[in-house]
Amino acid sequence: MVMRSERPRLGLILPAYNEEIVLATTLNKLVQIKTDLIKKGMVRLDSFILIVDDGSTDTTWDIIYAAHQEHPNILGVKLSRNFGHQPALIAGMSEGIKLADIVITLDADLQDNPDIISRMVADYQLGNEIVYAVRSSREQDTWFKKYTALGFYKTLSILGVEIIPNHADFRLMSRLAVQALLKMPERHLFLRAMVPLVGYQSSQVFYERGRRQGGVSKYPLKKMLNFALDGITSFSVQPMRYLFGLGLIVLGVAGVEIIYTLAQKIIGNTQAGWSSLMISIWLLGGFNLIAIGVVGVYIGKIFTEVKHRPRFEIESITNDQQHQELTKQLRSSYLNR
Repeated sequence: MVMRSERPRLGLILPAYNEEIVLATTLNKLVQIKTDLIKKGMVRLDSFILIVDDGSTDTTWDIIYAAHQEHPNILGVKLSRNFGHQPALIAGMSEGIKLADIVITLDADLQDNPDIISRMVADYQLGNEIVYAVRSSREQDTWFKKYTALGFYKTLSILGVEIIPNHADFRLMSRLAVQALLKMPERHLFLRAMVPLVGYQSSQVFYERGRRQGGVSKYPLKKMLNFALDGITSFSVQPMRYLFGLGLIVLGVAGVEIIYTLAQKIIGNTQAGWSSLMISIWLLGGFNLIAIGVVGVYIGKIFTEVKHRPRFEIESITNDQQHQELTKQLRSSYLNR
């Protein structure tokens, strides 16, 4: 393990969508944490906070711009519309890593405890390129959310997807790791599984997740289910293999039924089989629809990927006299993306 001696320039990356209720409090907290890290000599003086406004319809961008006027090292990137949480993270990392040596991504509601940021930076100094923040328990979750999450991680493990259980998108990544991640061009993003594919030396820091301080969750049940489906179908073709196996089983059952039917015909023991016939038709019809649906999901992903549409589009970036150079670098990195 190689110890690092130089202080890194840290970029805290926050995606924000309609976070006007909590954003000011969040920024005050993160400014204090960044100041403490600077005083301890853990990060450089020019470390910064970058908030990505993911097409908010409230005053989120106004709060970001006002914070930038007060603290020049608070930067803002405004996307042209709501692209979603994962593309907003990619947008933040794409722009922020041009300025930073390391980035830490976390949500704007600060349910993920930011007090462990110093431990994450310390792990980076020990030689780790990626530091995962992992929940130590799920006591704050409802029974439904807790066991569906555990079932999701178990399902991904069975399907052969490498993922860190109880880790979301709170992580530290070095410039080397981010650059490797950005080489992955897919549009259907599931960063929890993409980041482990990068490789490099990594570590885990455990923490207790808190309750949301205000506003509403941006991941209702429907969006969570879509996110889970994206995660499964983006990183494993096992569902289609299971369908093939199921087809073989059904074919075997059908073979047994044919032999049984012929035997009954030969011995003259034939009866009207309306019930069994209807059950068979509906059962096989259901299997066929499921199979077509699963294959359709994969074809839909191919359809989206081959069009190569941009994962995000930037509308504006914060700017003032004191921070002209940083903004120039951000715009340059965007134009060369």
